[in-house]
Amino acid sequence: MIDAKTKRTILTAQRNEITEHIIYEKLSRTMKDSHNREILERISREEREHYELWKEYTQDDVEPDTFRIWKYYLISRALGITFGIKLMERGEEQAQAAYAVLSQSVPAAKTIAHDEEEHEKQLIDLLDEERLQYIGAVVRGLNDALVELTGALSGLTLAFRNTRLIAMAGLITGIAASLSMAGSEYLATKSEEGVKNPLRASAYTGFAYILTVFFLIFPYLLFTNVYFCLGFMIVNALVVILIFTFYISVAKDISFRERFLEMALISLGIAALSFGIGFLIKTFLGIDA
Repeated sequence: MIDAKTKRTILTAQRNEITEHIIYEKLSRTMKDSHNREILERISREEREHYELWKEYTQDDVEPDTFRIWKYYLISRALGITFGIKLMERGEEQAQAAYAVLSQSVPAAKTIAHDEEEHEKQLIDLLDEERLQYIGAVVRGLNDALVELTGALSGLTLAFRNTRLIAMAGLITGIAASLSMAGSEYLATKSEEGVKNPLRASAYTGFAYILTVFFLIFPYLLFTNVYFCLGFMIVNALVVILIFTFYISVAKDISFRERFLEMALISLGIAALSFGIGFLIKTFLGIDA
């Protein structure tokens, strides 16, 4: 016989298990690779078994969390199944703590906790997604665009003091640089003679670069105050770094804080240095624009 508090904890775990059972089941249907599909189906079955095991203690049926099901299903479909699953598995830390407490009165909790740990180990090497194969190409495109464009736009802001001229110069610089980066990525990937397609690698790099270029430049197309646009551009750069670093930290299991600070400091440092260089050149040439 379990007390009321323990039953509430088990009911929460029971709901999590049936919810994740459905999530894994839905995701398995989207997999083209048979090996990956079989693993997801097996994990889905095990989650169902955990649900049934908890039900023996509670004697209650529990409805799944519909919002959570669709949340992680749509995230996985939009941003990649590896990202979606690992984001969901991050929430397992609370479940593990709950199982540790439950194991003192419910022996089955130890078995379920072990199964959950095995799931995480399996999921690390589960998928071979194209977007993760080429994540290095995306990183290079983003990093170069952030560093080069924040620096270039900062220098141009002081040199021209005209948002339209700055936007035009930035676009020309950015588009030319994106094509150059894409070409370099193609040649570099081709020389590696690996499994990656050089054309796709160059496309990922070029697309990441040009997308970042437009995101950084659009304040100069909307507003006329150059210093406001400069501040807006810096904020945009930090937003790009924040979003992309979060994605990488989840998908690749790396430190979010360290990666974010590194990218932010490099981009902002280059921007500040370029602004200073623009001021010195402007003063040295005696230009008053």
